[in-house]
Amino acid sequence: MTVKKVAFYTLGCKLNFSETSTLARMMEQQGYERVEFNQQPDIFIINTCSVTDNADKKCRKIVREAQKINPDGYVAILGCYAQLKPKEISEIPGVDAVLGAAEKFRLVELMPTFEKVQSGQNAQIFNSPIEHAIDYHASYSLNDRTRTFLKVQDGCDYPCAYCTIPLARGKSRSDTVANVIRAAREIAERGVKEIVLTGVNIGDFGLIDGIRNETFFDLVKALDEVEGIERFRISSIEPNLLTDEIIAFVAQSKRFVPHFHVPLQSGSNRVLGLMRRRYKRELYADRVAKIKELMPHACIGVDVIVGHPGETEVEFKETYMFLNELPISYLHVFTYSERPNTTAVSIRPVVPGHIRAERSKMLHILSDKKRRAFYETQLSREATVLFEEDVENGMMQGFTENYVRVVAKYDPLLINETLVVQLTDINADGLVNVTEAPQAVAALVH
Repeated sequence: MTVKKVAFYTLGCKLNFSETSTLARMMEQQGYERVEFNQQPDIFIINTCSVTDNADKKCRKIVREAQKINPDGYVAILGCYAQLKPKEISEIPGVDAVLGAAEKFRLVELMPTFEKVQSGQNAQIFNSPIEHAIDYHASYSLNDRTRTFLKVQDGCDYPCAYCTIPLARGKSRSDTVANVIRAAREIAERGVKEIVLTGVNIGDFGLIDGIRNETFFDLVKALDEVEGIERFRISSIEPNLLTDEIIAFVAQSKRFVPHFHVPLQSGSNRVLGLMRRRYKRELYADRVAKIKELMPHACIGVDVIVGHPGETEVEFKETYMFLNELPISYLHVFTYSERPNTTAVSIRPVVPGHIRAERSKMLHILSDKKRRAFYETQLSREATVLFEEDVENGMMQGFTENYVRVVAKYDPLLINETLVVQLTDINADGLVNVTEAPQAVAALVH
């Protein structure tokens, strides 16, 4: 029997990467051969995001590329976009199947029922109402990157005005601490050095069937005892769920690194209210101050949305100045885009597109300045770098525990290895060079 080749393409977040990797392993266990997207696969699986309109457009582009690579290939779309707009996707030329949130982990089971759509027909739709997405499916990525993304939580109960995630992934639900520990040990056995904890709202960890028996703090304490993993990194956590006890524990932990990514979205309390966020800017500033008090060299990343309906020029400047004054390290800037079935689409006035773009540009420039300033505070310090497999022009890169991107001369022995280095200067690309490091230079430049 001919072995069918399958290729995966992932759009969106770390959570999607963890789920794609798990689905790929499930298919390999059933006898499918995983190949790269451009290697004439028989089946294309596209895991989608739908945070912005741009993600939707990317999905369509990937489908077109799949058709060019293999016009006879079978194309299945799953993920958030597939849950939100199954009919729209089913009408995209070249798409053969659409799987919603409750169906995507039934991919292997449903595969035998898939049929190639004939010209002029719409794709098969396997899509239940989001209320049916109640099961939790453990996932983690492998072999995609040096770090492993370990899913610990899914769904969200927060009704943020701009967000479709509750509609795309359902209610908040979690794994158990015991299951996550078991997965972390499996990952450690494969030689992985760093695990990034991921989910939709990981600070809400512990909900199973609507009942909370465990907390994210319980999980952090248990993971800190897992042998074989050198680093745990918290991907993103809501400021109202980032407690003093979590910050204090990370400050003295054996394995959790001093890097926090904390969504802000707006520095204006009025806009935060329009967004239906669960905190005010004062609480956010307090969380940043607490982190820096206990971990002066900690890296702090921030999500911020520009151009949300109702955001005035004065309120944007309030956000800009708030961010400018905070001791943060970088920004992830999102330009607001209208999402159907969210409350934000009814808020007035709407911010014109060109003004959204201007505000986005200002915050991207601020982010570059913040990152540069943070890197400058790290120069002359010793740090531990986990080197990655990406090699370009004879140089390799890696990240310190506090998320400084480092560049060094390529050495194959250093891939997926941690090494103590000294950070010396910032190069023209904005990366930090490593030279004359007392404990590392011999290994780096022999």
